[in-house]
Amino acid sequence: MSDIPAMLQEQRVFFAKGDTKDVRFRTRCLQSLAKWVRCNNEAILSALKTDLNKPTFEAYAAEIGVVLDELHFTLRHIKRWTRPKYVFSNLKNFPSYGRIYPEPYGVALIMSPWNYPFMLTVVPIIAAVAAGNCAIVKTSVYAPVTSKLIARMCTEVFDSGHITVVEGGRAENQTLLEQRFDKIFFTGSTDVGRMVMAAGAKYLTPVTLELGGKSPCVVDQSANIKLAAKRIVWGKFINAGQTCVAPDYVLAHRDIKDKLLKEMTAEIRKQYGDNPCHNADYCKIINEKHFQRLLSLIAVESGSIAHGGGCNKKTLQIAPTLIDGIGWDAKIMETEIFGPILPVLTYSTMEEVAERVNAYPKPLAFYLFTNSKMTERYCLQQISFGGGCVNDTIVQLSVPRLPFGGVGESGMGSYHGKAGFDAFTHYRSVLHKSRYIDISLRYPPYTDFAVKLLSRL
Repeated sequence: MSDIPAMLQEQRVFFAKGDTKDVRFRTRCLQSLAKWVRCNNEAILSALKTDLNKPTFEAYAAEIGVVLDELHFTLRHIKRWTRPKYVFSNLKNFPSYGRIYPEPYGVALIMSPWNYPFMLTVVPIIAAVAAGNCAIVKTSVYAPVTSKLIARMCTEVFDSGHITVVEGGRAENQTLLEQRFDKIFFTGSTDVGRMVMAAGAKYLTPVTLELGGKSPCVVDQSANIKLAAKRIVWGKFINAGQTCVAPDYVLAHRDIKDKLLKEMTAEIRKQYGDNPCHNADYCKIINEKHFQRLLSLIAVESGSIAHGGGCNKKTLQIAPTLIDGIGWDAKIMETEIFGPILPVLTYSTMEEVAERVNAYPKPLAFYLFTNSKMTERYCLQQISFGGGCVNDTIVQLSVPRLPFGGVGESGMGSYHGKAGFDAFTHYRSVLHKSRYIDISLRYPPYTDFAVKLLSRL
């Protein structure tokens, strides 16, 4: 911890050299990062397997593949993003023109979570580097093997004054948040997000918060129920439900709820087998603390389990669990579940859906399964959320052109693709005035004619 101020000073010295402001330098760094990721696939897969028991397909699809897509997209567009933008001036300032210059904030702090420890660390690094910043990266202590791998990656790819990693727990987090950074980017829980926001406020540091919340999944009577069940089960139980944009609960129309439950039960068996807790390709809960928290939620709602509910204490696996027959006042509906438990509630009208969903803080994601354009328009107009999908779940994260971020208690700011570059960039506006023409009307002493002309302009 005593080294953190020295790390920060080293980064300030490196940033002051000006290397990061050169787009060619940024491009070389990103190309080196892409090469490292491609050459170390097996090490990344092994780390994710150890920390979360992630199967190869999930690890590549949701972590390595997303990182490589982000790198490819950023390298294709970085030259255009970094060019000054010409803007027209106005008649009052004739002759003149304006330019908007993208410039890096300086030294950033990136704090990443444990649930997607590689992707949710490296994608913000890509954005910070593309925008020309230096960064101190705080990885999660709950994913120690991946954390060590990321520290090695940054040592091998970047100068320590450019990008460096701090490992450790709460003490290191606290020390970092006591420092003055030029930008803070945090991914994690809402409660910790509040503390990060307070730390940023001390120095008026711009903060991006990527949080979570109770993301609803609405299935109406016009939906393809079999397809909806397949995509909901996949999106909910990938990574054992430890996904910030996973459906937190399902709102099914009362006429199709039983059919949907039956299809989801069949899909769980199809995707994970009859005994998921002994499935080598099913993720584990990150640690004992979260394992016990989730078991306590199941215990409270034990009489409402429609499927699942089992666990393997040795491997920290909890079977995909469907909860039926509960009300909105159930304990499991109080906070984000962040695990493989999916409550299924019912509704009668879309007005009821909007009322129920809007009674909670604005969610990070919203999912709608419908074949009705009218229902789609109604939900998009009446419900506020960070982002989402119509007729699928969580795959919105795989599109670099779609900004990802929350609203209200689910987050602040967004990233991915150009939005990530923007998150780490200050856009400096400059008006360029002519030296050869100077209109004297603006200078005292003021005349009636000058006032009349100004009012017309």
